[in-house]
Amino acid sequence: MKTLTVFTPTYNRAYCLHQVYESLQRQTCKDFEWLIIDDGSSDGTEELVAGWIAEERVPITYVLQQNKGMHGAHNTAYERMVTELNVCIDSDDYMPDDAVEHIVAFWSKNRSDKVCGFVGLDAYIDGSIVGSELPEGLTSATLFDLYHKYGVTGDKKLVYRTALTKLYPYPLFDGEKYVGLDYKYHYLNQHYELLLLNEVLCHVEYLPDGSSRNMLMQYRKNPKGFAFYRKSLLLLPIGGMTFKYRQAVHYVSSSLMSRNRKWLHEVPSKLIILSACIPGLLLYGYIRLKTKNVYTLKGTANDYPVA
Repeated sequence: MKTLTVFTPTYNRAYCLHQVYESLQRQTCKDFEWLIIDDGSSDGTEELVAGWIAEERVPITYVLQQNKGMHGAHNTAYERMVTELNVCIDSDDYMPDDAVEHIVAFWSKNRSDKVCGFVGLDAYIDGSIVGSELPEGLTSATLFDLYHKYGVTGDKKLVYRTALTKLYPYPLFDGEKYVGLDYKYHYLNQHYELLLLNEVLCHVEYLPDGSSRNMLMQYRKNPKGFAFYRKSLLLLPIGGMTFKYRQAVHYVSSSLMSRNRKWLHEVPSKLIILSACIPGLLLYGYIRLKTKNVYTLKGTANDYPVA
């Protein structure tokens, strides 16, 4: 059995998916398999991948499913994995030639049941690091502490123990396609820390159809998913009052967007929620104003938020 599953959720990204495939062919270590979760593409992705499977240059498992959004594709990926480790490489990104070698060697040296995996670096296409490097001299930390205690910035590449990522599946909401992926990561970090690896494991490119470019539309189209996400962060024993208040503001806004009349009764921290009502209402109005010219209730499945 291979050590690592590289999994790629994809939706109508046949035009750039080859970058992942080509980078996997170049890997100096072959101790991996590639799991592609096709979230209902209609652009010839299935035929493209079928050709790659026939080439037998990379071990590929291809799963086609009805469109569920990125978090739904992650759910399917975690259900199908059998390797010890997994890493997500999005359909518009690719791995450096020695990325799998770094992952396998680092885990072989530092394998531990006391951690949920490890975190490495993302870099842009030109090689510059996304955000900051990881703190020198620090061997492990939670994802939350890395950003809020140690001042780490920018996206990072997460390598998780597969048995643990099967926990805390993302909920699916009818008509919606988005739940914040770090919901799972923060819940895992209540019991485990991540090891730190200051090596580039992925080169990223933020395409115009990615979620980071369309966040206001995601708020508008997926209010139940965002309300769930913000409520989950409120319930976790992480962050100070400023962090909690920000979640409360977004929770109020998303609850108004979803027209949930029970929003106040669904959280235990009613005082902080009540204090966030006015800014939450203002955020709700701002999102509606900024998206009113492009928002349509029909066809929401056409936007697949992969950054």
